[in-house]
Formats: sequence, structure tokens, C-alpha cells
Amino acid sequence: MSYNYDLLEIYGDKSSMGYVYAYQKRFNTTLELIQSVLPSGSSIIDIAAAQGNFSLTLAELGYKVVWNDLRDDLVDYVKLKYEKGDITYFAGNAFELNKTQQFDCVLISEVIEHVAHPDQFLLNAAAITKPGGIVVMSTPNGHYFKNSLPKFSECTDPSIFESEQFKPNADGHIFLLWPDEIIWLSKVSRLKIESIIYHTNPLTAGHIKLERFLRILPKRAVFFVENATDRFPLALKTRITTSSVTLFRKPY
Repeated sequence: MSYNYDLLEIYGDKSSMGYVYAYQKRFNTTLELIQSVLPSGSSIIDIAAAQGNFSLTLAELGYKVVWNDLRDDLVDYVKLKYEKGDITYFAGNAFELNKTQQFDCVLISEVIEHVAHPDQFLLNAAAITKPGGIVVMSTPNGHYFKNSLPKFSECTDPSIFESEQFKPNADGHIFLLWPDEIIWLSKVSRLKIESIIYHTNPLTAGHIKLERFLRILPKRAVFFVENATDRFPLALKTRITTSSVTLFRKPY
């Protein structure tokens, strides 16, 4: 399964161009955001890192990276792809690390939508972030007009989802966070929002039957439209984009 995802994410398998383009946009947006605020040599833990594409790239960019995932069987797979850089591996619950160990950056990419208690999850991420450090969270955008999943803030008893959490892939999504919920979560976790980037429009993602156009449009045309979306008013952009990347800062 990991190799199948790598066919899409690394090699751009044409069987699902919407997934390929959406992943490339999320990947590049996340890395550019980290690089814009975090100097090379800083420590990063990549939580629920799966096949390790973020971890490996960040290590190659000069960061000191800890790859983390609950699935220990992925470690050998990620090691096969390693080329250079400072990377260590920790399979298990990232929040069971030595409580004195903190990082300049905690990366939680496409994971918070898989947990029953996203508020506690973000609190835990904040706890392993150094004062002045950052938490970078990418997640599907709950305000996207095609979203049918519930808001976390409207669930009276999230514990009912505990038996279903941590499942991989989109079928494991429990809640999708809305813009107002991200703001609320920042207050609960005592993290300051420095920026939220909403990205990936329906064409880029191949939604509403637009996948067929991705097979004939050149990549530059797809991303020309995507970049045009970036200039839309925020109220409209949060309705027509599928994803968000948030940069939180932990106060000193």
C-alpha cells in the first residue's frame, strides 16, 4: 500500500491526477511554509509520517528529523528510500516520548482528522514543542462545499469515535476542521496562529467530474488556475478549497 501511494506522490502515476496534483500542492505548500520560518539544522518530529516523504525531504534540506508512525512495519520501507540527512526513527505513540524532549517544529500532516479528540491531540503536539517553536498542521478543509463530514465542535461525545480513530486513508476521516474550529483549537492549545493557507481548488483535486480535464491539461495550466484561486477573497476561498495548512507558534 505504501508503494502504491509513492507511485502517486513521488512518480505522479496518471491513474489519479487529482490526487497527484493535490498532494504536490500540499507537499510544496507545507515545505515552503516550514522553510520560511525555520532555519536549517532545527529539530522536527513528523507525526504519523507514514511512508516518510516529508521526513526524508526535510532531512535532505538540513533539518534534524524524527520520523514517527504507529506502524513499526513502515520503518524498513522508509529506510530503503533514505539518501542523505539526519533522520532517526521512532515507531509508536509520539506523545509517549520522553516528556523532556521537545522540538523546534512538530509536523502533523493529514492526521488530526483521524483522531477522536483533536483538541487533546493539538494540546499534546504543543507539549512537545519548544517555547518559541512551531506546529505545522495540514488537514482537509471542513468548509469546502463538498464536505459531508461533521464538525468536531458539534459532536457532544467524541469518545464514541475512539474505536474508529487512527485508520489510514480518507475513509478514516472522523471530523474535518472548519476555519472557526482551527481558531478555537489554537486557544485551547495555547498556540498562536501565524498563518493559515487554504489551497487546492476542485480542478486541482479533480473533483466534480474535473478529473478528465487533468488528463489533457498541461500541469502549468492546472497550477495557473490554482494560483488564481489564491487571490480570491477569504470567504470564497474557504468554500472552494479542499485543504489548509496552519502555522502555529508556541509562546515563550
